[in-house]
Amino acid sequence: MTRQTTPTARTAEVVREYGPFLGSERVHGVTHDGQRVWAATDEGIVAFDPASGDITRTLKRAGDAGTAFDGKHLYQIAEARIDKIDPATGAVLASIPAPGGGADSGLTWAEGSLWVGQYRDRKIHQIDPATGAIRRTIESNRFVTGVTWVDGELWHGTWEGDESDIRRIDPQSGKVLERLDMPAGIGVSGLESDGAGLFYCGGGPSGKVRAVRRPKAA
Repeated sequence: MTRQTTPTARTAEVVREYGPFLGSERVHGVTHDGQRVWAATDEGIVAFDPASGDITRTLKRAGDAGTAFDGKHLYQIAEARIDKIDPATGAVLASIPAPGGGADSGLTWAEGSLWVGQYRDRKIHQIDPATGAIRRTIESNRFVTGVTWVDGELWHGTWEGDESDIRRIDPQSGKVLERLDMPAGIGVSGLESDGAGLFYCGGGPSGKVRAVRRPKAA
């Protein structure tokens, strides 16, 4: 008989909370531009300094789900499309169709592609940022919220009922390799790594963004 290994599971360490922002009751997508955290809220996309928590920029753009940053531009899911946005002016430079046609969740940038979560379909699509064409699909076994890549690791948020976690999965098979269980009552909508030791997690209807410590790679 082959023994099945179980993923490493631990309680997520929430190290800081930010928000609510601009009186908004929801946070959808979250990204990080190397200095600031960006959060898509009902009232617009806000950037804040993670050290002070102060809002440094506000873009009056719709944001219904995931947010991403490619090193120069923001990408924002808005209804059934993904807008490419100039973060300095808020101008929409281009738009592509979202693969879920409005049922999309998380969004991140990695390896020249956008990666888009499909909440109820339990999938993550790698798509062409210029056309929206699907390049490949990864299956998960839980509802997918936020998505992020860091140090070659693929992580995504989950939220089903009252349970939410952040999990690292094998990008080929979708197998769960590691799991951070969020404390009771705390959900994860958007998700992004800061490229170092933290994940930034959108808190959905709490209107907050939470910083969660990322485990050190084995």
